Amino acid sequence: MTRTKLNDEHWHKLFIILRQINVYNKPNLRRTVEGMLYRIRVGCPWRDLPSYFGHWSRIYHQYRYWRKTGKWQKLMKIVTANYDSEWLFIDGSVVKAHQHSSGVASHLDEAIGKSVAGNSSKLHLVVDACGNPIHIELTGGQVHDAKMAKTLIDSTINNQTKAVIADRGYDSSDIRECIFKHCTESVIPVKSNSKNSNNDTLDWYLYRCR
Repeated sequence: MTRTKLNDEHWHKLFIILRQINVYNKPNLRRTVEGMLYRIRVGCPWRDLPSYFGHWSRIYHQYRYWRKTGKWQKLMKIVTANYDSEWLFIDGSVVKAHQHSSGVASHLDEAIGKSVAGNSSKLHLVVDACGNPIHIELTGGQVHDAKMAKTLIDSTINNQTKAVIADRGYDSSDIRECIFKHCTESVIPVKSNSKNSNNDTLDWYLYRCR
């Protein structure tokens, strides 16, 4: 299981942050966290977690509790506080929901919507110049990428940002104006049916770094 475990240096840094957000230092905390990260990485059912991490039910309920109390959001905010904002890359990705997902009773907003792919959710993401995720928004799958662009940009752009990079789905005057008001370059190719091409002026090297 070495490949899926945190090394001592990573765990030490993460443990300090966990204590900052009031996570108790319970026995087997490290293995519990490693079990959560394993499941996020592999995508297996909770019941199929390797027994090395402990009983799946304990890890599952701990994960749910952290979600309910906002600890994941607090953790994300701390670990992304010092991101490399020189370049910001934005994009969206559809996550197809399970066929029975819409019938599950829950008080939580599951952000599942109808799209051409059926029941689905969409992740709207900003990553920094090093490819690290720094802001995530979850919506129904029918929500267009461009609709969430301003939220993503305004929440992450700063005076160190030199460029915001995105694909043609974000080609709109509103988005370009949102980027421009921050005195930042927009690296977004125009749509193929547009009368005004920017092929000659676009920074294609930076665009291909997506």
